[in-house]
Amino acid sequence: MSKITKALFVIVIGLGFAACSTPPAKVEKMPVCMFPDSDDAAPLWVCGAPVEGMATGAVGSAARSDAGTAFMKQIAANDARVELAQKLKVQAQNMVEQYAEASGAGSKEMIGRVCASVARQITDQTLYGSRIFKSIVATDGEMFVLVGLDEAGIQNVVETAIKAGMSNDQAIWKQFKTKKNLDELAAEIAKQKTGNASTDAGSGLH
Repeated sequence: MSKITKALFVIVIGLGFAACSTPPAKVEKMPVCMFPDSDDAAPLWVCGAPVEGMATGAVGSAARSDAGTAFMKQIAANDARVELAQKLKVQAQNMVEQYAEASGAGSKEMIGRVCASVARQITDQTLYGSRIFKSIVATDGEMFVLVGLDEAGIQNVVETAIKAGMSNDQAIWKQFKTKKNLDELAAEIAKQKTGNASTDAGSGLH
């Protein structure tokens, strides 16, 4: 083997080792949570992660406004409460169904009517005890707010809705076979656990 051939052979081997020893390119990790329509990282609660002290909640948003952050926070909170009311309707219906199943009270059709009666009473204006748990302004100026309730707050809202339903839809509730009085029945149903303790981050964002 000539000197030139040997030199080329050594160079090729060297390049091969160099290629093998080159560390792999770093792969940038994407944020676990990002603001809607953005590549910017967002707090986990924006994407529905649980928050200490909150049993259920929803995220609302408000576009940047010259009226200031206080106004934006109010708009975002109202947005979140609308979504939270929808979520609580489902939870309240689940509570009624769980109680009915456990107690053997009423037919499936009647239970459905009772569930609808309770759901009608829950609106964003009846979320007693709901409060703002978190808020943040994104880089584009949009405000995000997390509104929620603790366990006691959920029970209070559901219990109030049941009592209102009993008052407004007496014919429906009379079919609900139970020996408990109104207050006892409302309290028993409101104590049912739905197992839902997360936020609803997606539906409240625009």
